[in-house]
Amino acid sequence: MSLAVLRASGLCSGTLKSWALWLGMLPLRSRGRMTWAPTRMAATLNLEPAGRCCWDEPVRIAVRGLAPEQPVTLRASLRDERNALFRAHARYRADARGELDLARAPALGGSFAGVEPMGLLWALEPEKPLLRLVKRDVQTPFAVELEVLDGHGPEAGRLLGRAVQERGFLRPGVRREPVRAGRLRATLFLPPGEGPSPGIIDLFGSGGGFEYRASLLAGHGFAVLALAYFRFEDLPEYLSDTHLEYFEEAVDFMLQHPKVKGPSVGLLGFSKGGDLCLSMASFLKGITATVLINACVANTVAPLYYKDMMIPNLGNDLGKLKITESGYFTFNNPLEEPDQLSLIPLEKAQGPFLFIVGTDDHNWKSELYAHIASERLQAHGKDRPQIICYPETGHCIDPPYFPPSLASVHSVLNKPVYCGGEPRAHSRAQVDAWQQIQAFFHKHLNGKKSVKHSKI
Repeated sequence: MSLAVLRASGLCSGTLKSWALWLGMLPLRSRGRMTWAPTRMAATLNLEPAGRCCWDEPVRIAVRGLAPEQPVTLRASLRDERNALFRAHARYRADARGELDLARAPALGGSFAGVEPMGLLWALEPEKPLLRLVKRDVQTPFAVELEVLDGHGPEAGRLLGRAVQERGFLRPGVRREPVRAGRLRATLFLPPGEGPSPGIIDLFGSGGGFEYRASLLAGHGFAVLALAYFRFEDLPEYLSDTHLEYFEEAVDFMLQHPKVKGPSVGLLGFSKGGDLCLSMASFLKGITATVLINACVANTVAPLYYKDMMIPNLGNDLGKLKITESGYFTFNNPLEEPDQLSLIPLEKAQGPFLFIVGTDDHNWKSELYAHIASERLQAHGKDRPQIICYPETGHCIDPPYFPPSLASVHSVLNKPVYCGGEPRAHSRAQVDAWQQIQAFFHKHLNGKKSVKHSKI
């Protein structure tokens, strides 16, 4: 029914402008006269894959049904298990067909700029500062809400389209088995299939034990034990001292498990978990390959005991910290002459090493430590370790598409700590490092000889 008919019939007492807006028309001016044209009421947000997928899988985001060259804003948001909100947005312009594909179209500003197909995920920022996005319960997915809004204005425009994608942490067929064997407190993730599969023990840092890296890695053909070593159930609340016998039990558990392919296992450690992996590789049997993510070559945080041996900790003396202009604490290099006793004798290890290094790591001098390890190994007639350095990459190197944690509250110091990194470069490093870790373990645990070369 036209506006003229409505007014002639007396069914309408509103103005021509109000009814045009009600019917979804846009005003167009031609030689001073106002005319009205229909506007798009909705757009379609297409995601590939369309259903639930794993967090470390890329997703293709496209929008259809826009007006030619229409300016739009895309928003992404999610809430973690503690209801903390993380958000990102970017401004785009549709092509001449009214379509938008984030794999080809550059973002014109917002949380990032340029062609970044996964930018709406890696650019997520916490509503409250100093929060890091982690997954505490891998049995439930993150629900990522995506919205398409009209225009580029500072205020939210009209909602044109919306989609929600569930991004999970257990691929189909991956099994999660809690482990409470003797003193062990862990979770074993088994890949699809009958097995046995190459085994890996995964250790997080002083921030506590999380399962999401182990659960994702299991989806790529590994049996992965996410091992807690403090602040979990009846384990000690604080790292006052550490006994390597506990970690030896974990190695024995894996080698005796029928679904784990022997005769050895691999180790994956981040930060404090990295120097624990170095100690395990140096003193324990049954370890073939070790990956260290921004780790120190000395024992840190707490003394380490094994049988009648003790390695003192490097210490966390606040006098060795400096404060940035933003107020965040930053670690200086603590490896000085009096602390040489805290060095781990990694030359005793049997298997190869892969050091993943963020050159902008402000927690440790990770690049320096990797080269110290290389020199020490070669001085004892061992092979040079593989070292991959990622420029503009900070301390917390997670699986792909986790937003970089540039600063957070340190669990030991209970102070804000600057972790370093530039978001775009850090995000690309996470994607590459994830591939490098898998290739390294497949080569040394599974006998696959091809190793991917870093693209960075």
